[in-house]
Amino acid sequence: MNQNFWDKVYTVKTEKEVSWFQERPTKSLSLIAEFSLPKNAAIIDVGGGDSRLVDHLLNEGYSDITVLDISDVSLQKLKTRLGDTLNKVKYVTSDVVAFRSQTQFDLWHDRAAFHFLTNQDQINQYLEIVNSSLRSGGHLILSTFSKNGPEKCSGLPIHQYSDTELKSLFAKDFKNTKCFEDNHTTPWGATQSFVYCVFQKR
Repeated sequence: MNQNFWDKVYTVKTEKEVSWFQERPTKSLSLIAEFSLPKNAAIIDVGGGDSRLVDHLLNEGYSDITVLDISDVSLQKLKTRLGDTLNKVKYVTSDVVAFRSQTQFDLWHDRAAFHFLTNQDQINQYLEIVNSSLRSGGHLILSTFSKNGPEKCSGLPIHQYSDTELKSLFAKDFKNTKCFEDNHTTPWGATQSFVYCVFQKR
């Protein structure tokens, strides 16, 4: 992925001018609630940019949140919006396939990055990084464009997935607990089909 490309996207567009905007990421929050994580659980939002998930997690009392994005501009916008979070939020500028963590996370959330990985080498790197970054028993929430979803996002090609494909990709190290499709409505009223899958590290 290209940092300059995404920095430009976040420079020229407001949060409500991007297709993925959600005022309240209801599906992600309800899935996270099902885990009954302690409030000091280590959570990472991959490709989070300036999304609102972290706002809601902070409001619910979570105190160890990492937001990773390839765009430094998006993270600067997020910092400005959140203000002083008393060191509850860490900001990491990195391509996800170059990310190396010293932290063992309890939850890895990705509604933004995985479908942009379009070659097998990148996908394999992602699988290795998720596996090494999550503690045993940790949870993975992955949401990607489904087979009924768009073929591009922000003008870039993406990889569409079925739940069967996602289950197969992660089967070696993860137990699947649920998958479902969900329609996301963009700020301008278009509908995009996503597939959500939830996994637990073996």
